[in-house]
Amino acid sequence: MSIEQSDHSTELTEHPDKFPNPGLPPHRPRLGDEDPKAAKRSERLVLLLFTVSVLASIAAIVGYFAIPVDAESGSVGNTRLSTLIIGLGLGLGMLGIGTAAIHWAKSLMNDHDKVEERHEIAGDAQTRSTAIEMFNEGAKDTDIARRPLIKGALGGALALAPLPFLVPLIGNLGGDWDISRFKRTAWAPAANGDRIYLATDPTNRRIKASDVTIGSLFHVMPWNLPEHPDYLDEKAKAVVLLVRVDPQDLKETEERASWSYDGIVAYSKICTHVGCPVALYERETHHLLCPCHQSTFDVTDEAKVVFGPAGRALPQLPIDVDENGYLVAQRDFDEPVGPSFWERER
Repeated sequence: MSIEQSDHSTELTEHPDKFPNPGLPPHRPRLGDEDPKAAKRSERLVLLLFTVSVLASIAAIVGYFAIPVDAESGSVGNTRLSTLIIGLGLGLGMLGIGTAAIHWAKSLMNDHDKVEERHEIAGDAQTRSTAIEMFNEGAKDTDIARRPLIKGALGGALALAPLPFLVPLIGNLGGDWDISRFKRTAWAPAANGDRIYLATDPTNRRIKASDVTIGSLFHVMPWNLPEHPDYLDEKAKAVVLLVRVDPQDLKETEERASWSYDGIVAYSKICTHVGCPVALYERETHHLLCPCHQSTFDVTDEAKVVFGPAGRALPQLPIDVDENGYLVAQRDFDEPVGPSFWERER
């Protein structure tokens, strides 16, 4: 009884060493293989897709020059529209090339299945020669010599597609390489001696020290900054984070002991890594976090870096209060704001 069961089990577990090669399935001709009109329609579609790519790239370049985005003649709406047109031009330009190439390969080029035996990775002279022959065969199979319109459209699309990348890059370089403007922000004392009040961003409401409770976080800008003629440029440099902690938790040097007020400290919102907005606050640890690359700064220790790629602490804004309890800036930041890779002098 047990012998029979053992024989039966052996029969079930035995497998042949090799399976017969089923071979390739029979080739199914496409409509364009048998109908010249269908092949011509496919050729026209490829041409249309390349043309769409060319027109989209041209539209992106024209949109960049036609829509002003500078501070004098532009606006936020213009900036959004220009960005939208450039983005759509880039997207459609690349999409047109990709879809045209795919349709060309699937509908006009040879679609016969081919088998290549797997060999060792190292190739000999014969293998390299075979590879070159296969490459030449593929180039010949595109039959581009008999399709001059597609050849021209392909060349135009490939030539124009990179331009929407390059034109804004070159155009935005301009002649202004002066970085000294980053050494001054809208927190600098006014020429007439007026105080620079701290105001909420974006509501432009002046902040009293009594409004700032322990653990709260305020996004701050200079009061009435929206009236500045270069509002967006100035705001980009002057944005500040205001936090109140227990004064006993602050680790202030003698030099900076007067820069805070009753536990209220103010630091630049611009990360010293690559300029992203530092906008996340962890109340329990008193850490400010940049969401871009996770640079972390300690609010209680002069915003020094405790984690991440940032190379230096966030610049601190010296603050005080006026006779009515409103928070004011004593003076500008003690150092230029922004990423550490800019050449600068303190």
